Amino acid sequence: MKVSPYLVFNGNCVEAIKLYEKAFNTKANYCQYKDTPPSENYPIQPGTEELVMHAVLYIGNSTIYLCDTTPDNKAVFGNGSFACVELDDAEHVKAAFNILKEGGKVFCEAQETFWNKCYAELEDRFGLKWTIMIEDCTCSEECASGYNPNCTCTYSGCHCRETPKP
Repeated sequence: MKVSPYLVFNGNCVEAIKLYEKAFNTKANYCQYKDTPPSENYPIQPGTEELVMHAVLYIGNSTIYLCDTTPDNKAVFGNGSFACVELDDAEHVKAAFNILKEGGKVFCEAQETFWNKCYAELEDRFGLKWTIMIEDCTCSEECASGYNPNCTCTYSGCHCRETPKP
């Protein structure tokens, strides 16, 4: 089973795709409404021809889907959600962070934390919030193998605490 986010933009999906391709050194495949076959069941609304109907962006083994909404259905990213990307090393985390932060808002600079060797949080210029970090757990062997009662490690990082779990 796999879970993939589907991000909806307000007419600027192509611009977002270009930013994300640059940030994550990848390419997206996308189809604009003007590229779709004619259909009586799904007519193209006037003014939407240049909008993205569907896009697929691959980041490592993960997939993010993207599209534009129609002008009569404004999309708003949720306050309580982040897209989380786990990259191979600090160099890639910092590179992606530096590209995505342009025109956006930084919550946490790319830096070492107690749970990850390089972790960053930001909101990009499209309003999408991102968590970017190194994929591997950075805790000790004892902690990663579940023998440390103060640890809540997952495959995505170490969340060690000073006090024992309840």
